[in-house]
Amino acid sequence: MHRYRMIVEYDGGPYVGWQRQENGPSVQGAIEKAIRSASGETVSIRGAGRTDSGVHATGQVVHADLAREWSGFKLQNALNAHLKLAGERVAIISVEAASEFFDARFSALRRHYLYRIISRRAPLALEAGKAWWVPKTLDHKAMHAAAQTLVGKHDFSTFRSAHCQANSPIRTLDRLDVTRSGELIEIRATAQSFLHNQIRSFAGTLKLAGEGKWTPNDVRAALDARDRKACGPVAPPDGLYFMQVDYPDVITDRHRWLEGSDDGDDLS
Repeated sequence: MHRYRMIVEYDGGPYVGWQRQENGPSVQGAIEKAIRSASGETVSIRGAGRTDSGVHATGQVVHADLAREWSGFKLQNALNAHLKLAGERVAIISVEAASEFFDARFSALRRHYLYRIISRRAPLALEAGKAWWVPKTLDHKAMHAAAQTLVGKHDFSTFRSAHCQANSPIRTLDRLDVTRSGELIEIRATAQSFLHNQIRSFAGTLKLAGEGKWTPNDVRAALDARDRKACGPVAPPDGLYFMQVDYPDVITDRHRWLEGSDDGDDLS
């Protein structure tokens, strides 16, 4: 068998999420169908993160095992051709041969997510479905200050879905930065793994800080409560993007952009 590592971009709007399900189309199912059409092989692929319905990705990482040996270029072109023919909102950004020891999920060192909020009175036209529209002014500096109370190793029970399947609520959050450019507010989060709805729970809670309703002490109290009822409202999936996954042998231009910018088992 030959293992291939792929970077995948998708619009999460038309899908029930990353994971293959019986109640609707999934990103995983779309790629597996394209592989079957291109190669004649029926495979089960593994992704680095299982994003929810409506969550987008620019850097989801996938591995697939195929009996036939392909060049990365030819496999990428073949899969994209079949995805386009099927009308999928999925693109294979790159394909390369990988070691049999590489695992898209378990080899990951860090995962990077971006949450986008557009803060303005007018509703969204071009960005509808691609950001959270908040029709009021938010103080991004207050949001950033509140976010810093969440950085580090904590019990994040307050900020995970009641349906989260993770064995432990303890995670180490490496980064949670809030910046603004005009009407766009961006929340960037980095950790080895995230809990179900963790980032969207962060975003909804930080919005309260941006409105002046919560202080950093309120956010810390919610964290310390270890109770889902203490969380702010969960932000919609539209604004969440799975940006990148870091592996031991990979440093990409996208990684350098994430690290240098000052102004998604993870289930997000």
